[in-house]
Amino acid sequence: MKAFVTGASGFTGSYLVKNLLNRGYEVRALVRKTSDLKNLMGLNIELVYADLAKDEIDIGFMEGIDIVFHVGAAFRIENVPQSYFWDVNVEGTKKLLVAAKNAGVKKFVHCSTVGVQGYIKNPPAKEEDPYNPGDYYQKSKVEGEQLALEFFKNNDLHGTVVRPVGIYGPGDTRFLKLFKYIYNGKFRMIGDGNVLYHLTYVEDLAEGIALAGEKDEANNEVFTIGGEGYLTLKELVEKIAKVLNKPVPTKSIPVWPVWFAGALCEFICKPLKITPPIYRRRIDFFIKDRAFDISKAKKILGYKPKVSLDEGLKRTAEWYKKNNLL
Repeated sequence: MKAFVTGASGFTGSYLVKNLLNRGYEVRALVRKTSDLKNLMGLNIELVYADLAKDEIDIGFMEGIDIVFHVGAAFRIENVPQSYFWDVNVEGTKKLLVAAKNAGVKKFVHCSTVGVQGYIKNPPAKEEDPYNPGDYYQKSKVEGEQLALEFFKNNDLHGTVVRPVGIYGPGDTRFLKLFKYIYNGKFRMIGDGNVLYHLTYVEDLAEGIALAGEKDEANNEVFTIGGEGYLTLKELVEKIAKVLNKPVPTKSIPVWPVWFAGALCEFICKPLKITPPIYRRRIDFFIKDRAFDISKAKKILGYKPKVSLDEGLKRTAEWYKKNNLL
């Protein structure tokens, strides 16, 4: 089997590439000419180059490919126009779908995000619960997901959508600030910490994505890929403090003053193209429930998370320490 992976040089993409190689796949990876390839060093893969935001996708990229795993996306990028997210997450997806169809690819796995469901009113959320995007990134991912599902149905292309939940593990920097603030004693809870949070160890996620590509029962379906269970943000902070061997933070600050400060920072900084020190959407981490039902992936894909949250946090903390990031 030969797989084509977009976003291969990124955190999730590189773990997926390693998972596929371990399964015996040949891998062709799409990266930009400006991509940092350190995550792919030493791997026996073929590289092809294109920028989903502006380049056409050469049909030759898909030659001989059995499965496309589309992981690449515009995410956590500042100081770019909002249209950039649509250029990558919608138009880029369309280019790949058309190229895959024209090249006779057998299966297409589109990596979306649980962010398409935004604020979760009745956790844990299931795949069929409504879309409720809360920002422009999430809105672009909704459109990309809908485009993929419609394309699968109308173009006789076997396809599956996966929605990852809160990805973490060695190599991740998204949660570094949380670990770092707990480590140096500067962490302050915003609010009461009783919102729900759900994490997924990156190796488990890679396994779930690979399974979505291999199971015929997954065609035209959407699957949430998450860790085993969820907890409150307060409990998560306690677990991180434990693996770091640091005191559990007890200080907190009210939500809304911080939210309004974020709004003011955005209002002042964005017209000047200055990165705001506080974003309102980052406050969402402290005030919006993030809990999901992964039973569908377990039942149909045979997905089963192997790394417990305690073990995953330990491995992540050790990686941060080893790389002098704390």
